[in-house]
Amino acid sequence: MPSINKQAEELNNIIEKNSKAVFNLLSEKGKAIFFPAKGILAQAAEAKGKKINASIGVAIEDDGTPMRLNSIASHIDLDPKDAFFYAPSFGKKELREAWKGMIFKKNPSLKAETSLPVVTNALTHGLSIIAYLFVDPGDKIILTDKFWGNYRLVFSNGFGAELDTFNTFTEKGFDIPEFEKKLSLGQGKKIILLNFPNNPSGYTPTKEEAEKIIEIIRERAEKGDRLLVILDDAYFGLVYENGVYNESLFSKLAGVHENVLAVKTDGATKEDYVWGFRVGFITYGIKKGNKELYNALENKTAGAVRGNISNASHLSQSLVLNAFTSQAYNSEKRQKFEILKSRYVKVKEVLSDNKFAEYFKPLPYNSGYFMCIELEPGLDAEKIRKTLLGKYDTGVITFGNIIRIAFSSVSQDKIEKLFENIYNACKEQI
Repeated sequence: MPSINKQAEELNNIIEKNSKAVFNLLSEKGKAIFFPAKGILAQAAEAKGKKINASIGVAIEDDGTPMRLNSIASHIDLDPKDAFFYAPSFGKKELREAWKGMIFKKNPSLKAETSLPVVTNALTHGLSIIAYLFVDPGDKIILTDKFWGNYRLVFSNGFGAELDTFNTFTEKGFDIPEFEKKLSLGQGKKIILLNFPNNPSGYTPTKEEAEKIIEIIRERAEKGDRLLVILDDAYFGLVYENGVYNESLFSKLAGVHENVLAVKTDGATKEDYVWGFRVGFITYGIKKGNKELYNALENKTAGAVRGNISNASHLSQSLVLNAFTSQAYNSEKRQKFEILKSRYVKVKEVLSDNKFAEYFKPLPYNSGYFMCIELEPGLDAEKIRKTLLGKYDTGVITFGNIIRIAFSSVSQDKIEKLFENIYNACKEQI
């Protein structure tokens, strides 16, 4: 067990005073972590603006600007101070404030006060930081059995947690009874991970399903469970059908009960098509959460970031912030959304042909980047994948008897050919 530093103890006392549930959700590492506000960083902050400042570990030109190579700087159309200097471990303040404003704008049902988002090195890093703060070895992570494989590396390999899955789908949609059954087992600390639109299935709950999920979580909280609900919102906003819940579940869970800490991890990665920029965010919400509680959580989060990567890329943060303030931003986002939606519509149109049912059927899908098909018994998904590669010049992802298709990466005019190739590869196995 890590020793508790005085600064960590101060944060723990603030958290426990404001929310015993949140304090009891913290992992041993989470209780021990703090942002070192009284050491080098504090001394550097005090020296900021002085005529002679030998406190910061960067190189400065004689004119006071960041030292830089022209072979790099010539390609960057930003003020050098917004690209070459370190960003704070919390993230660029203007970006954090802008993202919080966007969360509320995109989630009009969100009425509870939330923390100011802390910047992470995109979603995977965000999940790892959440695990650092809240997951102890042996903890169970409750999630759907259709899940992103990287969760194993983050939660199981990284922090010794057990992935405790429940059946994702009934014939028509999300398996509410199985979710409720899984959540009803035992009592105490429970960690739930919800990823919508789901990777790999491309499914987001309907409005009715979403309300039931929220109600089940509320009921468990009322019975005394302390619940950490992690919302992996990597593909947020990419919903293509009416009747689908088009906000984050965070909008309701952030204020559902004093025993439910909702943690939204999201980012520009997929929402703004900047996969390599690695800009993500962690935002906290709990009923009756106040500024003092959230400041303490932000400090612990920033401390974990500092101890892990120091800070996320300043250049990437500045580029993303510039996009958010651009007059063209909303129209550009809409244009890209329509392209993805047209590919989704084409997938539905192609799969309406009953001939494909001979070999496979689609799992429920309505959003995101992906959809999955389930092969009929007797077909070997891995052999079909190899056939597609070798004979049909086509790449897909397989696991078990499922083939995952990223229609996000296939132009609309190739989608019909894609499914014809899969159909023919299946036919060759019979």
